[in-house]
Amino acid sequence: MNRALRLALLTCCIAIGAGACSNGDGASAAASADLPPGGGGGDPALQKQLAPPAPEGALALNVETIADGLVNPWSLAWLPNGDILVTEREGRIRIIRDDALLDAPVANAPETLAWNQGGYFDVLPHPGFAENNLLYLAFAHGTREENTTRIIRAEFVNDTLQNIKVIYDAAPLKDTGHHFGGRMVWGPDGKLYATIGEGSKYKEKAQDMTSSFGAVIRINEDGSVPEDNPDFGADALPELYSKGHRNGQGLSFDVSRGVLWEHEHGARGGDEINVVEAGENYGWPIATYGTEYSGARVTPFTEYEGTKQPFKYWTPSIAPSGLAVYDGDLFPEDWKGDLLLGAMKSGSEALHRIDLDGMEEKAEERYLLGERIREVRVGPDGAIYVTTEDRGGDPVGKVLRVTPQ
Repeated sequence: MNRALRLALLTCCIAIGAGACSNGDGASAAASADLPPGGGGGDPALQKQLAPPAPEGALALNVETIADGLVNPWSLAWLPNGDILVTEREGRIRIIRDDALLDAPVANAPETLAWNQGGYFDVLPHPGFAENNLLYLAFAHGTREENTTRIIRAEFVNDTLQNIKVIYDAAPLKDTGHHFGGRMVWGPDGKLYATIGEGSKYKEKAQDMTSSFGAVIRINEDGSVPEDNPDFGADALPELYSKGHRNGQGLSFDVSRGVLWEHEHGARGGDEINVVEAGENYGWPIATYGTEYSGARVTPFTEYEGTKQPFKYWTPSIAPSGLAVYDGDLFPEDWKGDLLLGAMKSGSEALHRIDLDGMEEKAEERYLLGERIREVRVGPDGAIYVTTEDRGGDPVGKVLRVTPQ
């Protein structure tokens, strides 16, 4: 972290009190902080901007339910034999085989901390799964007093996890059930990228390079750290790839553009889509387009020197989750390369399509209005697959297959 950012964060915390900086309960937030001159900028009015919702999409869709009765289905992954794996946040991996959800979950799955937002997150096959049967799983591990985002690697044999190995634990341990991150993706470099949330009340650690909170990390397939990771300075954790994030809930590598896309929840506004680049800082909580849930400011700045601006932001929030780049052949040609993501904000639930022309946004539209969508993937058949859930955890979650009419 450069000196200006360190001073900004330190002064922010001193000005509003450690409790307010940590958990957002302070009435004045960072609005009165005496931050270093010349470092911050942007229009603070944008933190309360009320944008109209995106219009309803024009393309007629077929929607098929391929599994139901799930409890908070969080992630989808395809195996070479056609099986689909579905994580349930409560701590199960389910199997859809021959278009039917098996009754028995995957055996020998590790225990998880199913508390608040904690539980099972992403499941991801190794790129060489057909040869090595390796699966990766991100989940909340530990107790309410001491927990972390953990990543394991295991062999998947006969619907059972075997030879489980812990390859990564986020640091330090925390005592909250919020903002774990937990999205994973393979890069074309063969490295594993994952989002780590900032623990909600520990937002200042998104600017602490000795912590993995508020980061995208980059590790080797065995959990070791690549030698060519960016350098975030003395005492920084070597696995850091980018910092200054809040709670990454979408991560997708765009092969055609060579872009790593990430999106994250803001607080009250300020949800972001970011183009993640090695060694960059994305500003949270020094710069944001949102405010605290109380309405108090997190910071007076929407921009700050030394930090990156989002590719796109939403104020008010849509609570984005799941992220895919459409690369199939079932949908119209102009959908290729577009971003697809779910929205979970109460009253605004939908599937969003971000229509891109190169790296420019042309339009945004919404489909499946009223569906709280947790996961979005493009299947091997070119269809769009989403998971839907009930916020309260009732067993009404579904896996939907979406195709054009």
